[in-house]
Amino acid sequence: MSLSKRTYLIKTEAKRLGFLSCGISKACFLEEEAPRLEKWLNQGMHGEMGYMENHFDKRLDPRLLVEGAKSVISLLLNYYPSERQNSDSYKVSKYAYGQDYHHVIKSKLRKLQEFISDEIGDIDGRAFVDSAPVLDKAWAAKSGLGWIGKNSNLLTKEVGSFYFVAELIVDLELEYDMPVTDHCGTCTACIDACPTEAIVAPYVVDGSKCISYFTIELKNEIPSSVKGQFDDWMFGCDICQDVCPWNRFSKAHNEPLFDPHPELLSMSKKDWEEITEDVFKKVFQKSAVKRTKFSGLKRNIDFLG
Repeated sequence: MSLSKRTYLIKTEAKRLGFLSCGISKACFLEEEAPRLEKWLNQGMHGEMGYMENHFDKRLDPRLLVEGAKSVISLLLNYYPSERQNSDSYKVSKYAYGQDYHHVIKSKLRKLQEFISDEIGDIDGRAFVDSAPVLDKAWAAKSGLGWIGKNSNLLTKEVGSFYFVAELIVDLELEYDMPVTDHCGTCTACIDACPTEAIVAPYVVDGSKCISYFTIELKNEIPSSVKGQFDDWMFGCDICQDVCPWNRFSKAHNEPLFDPHPELLSMSKKDWEEITEDVFKKVFQKSAVKRTKFSGLKRNIDFLG
């Protein structure tokens, strides 16, 4: 089977499975990203996310994750919701409205991998969803799915940035896509809007200053120095995406598993302040919010109050 036929089949199936888009690049060492990652880690911008220091080499070379890897298939899955929380509420990042994306996407990736084996031949490959040492956004940009914006998110002209990025790394040769150009221009909307000044320079985010870091990753007490700066975000933060001009093109997803629990949309600040563990379990039964546990979410709500 020709490379173009293989590539066409994979991209067509990815679309059928509900992915927004699919781009492919040659599995190789990420030369440009290596010094950037090293500098970011050396400056301690990962805060207490110690796992970011692990597997430095694997983060930069997919051939160390999958023996004989030839292609990185990058995929985007939309999560932009059709409805939002009510205005008198502590806020949850839109990506966590529905079921935990790790499970939803992993299941789709497995189906895509099975399809490749059935239609093209037996392949060796691994699926990755944000929980392994893979620089997702770098691969997606390399595969032409968008460019890395000044807020360090992947941006796409047609649909903005409210989507998940995932990969299949396979030992199969395919046709490769070309990167697209940067369209941030002179815009500094994301830098200007960040309440904790986490975007320390265009394209550089100090993870240890980000509201998402404080409300999800940080296990200790939130420092009092950032009190009053969270703009009511209790889990994650979407500010730098909400203000991005490219996100005016965001369209609602059509993945039922990402639909929010009705109570999540209707709860008020008072409801959140009085939340019980039972309500937490009901509203976030299969959600990524479970990562903070009840005690973590309570800590965040108390900090905002």
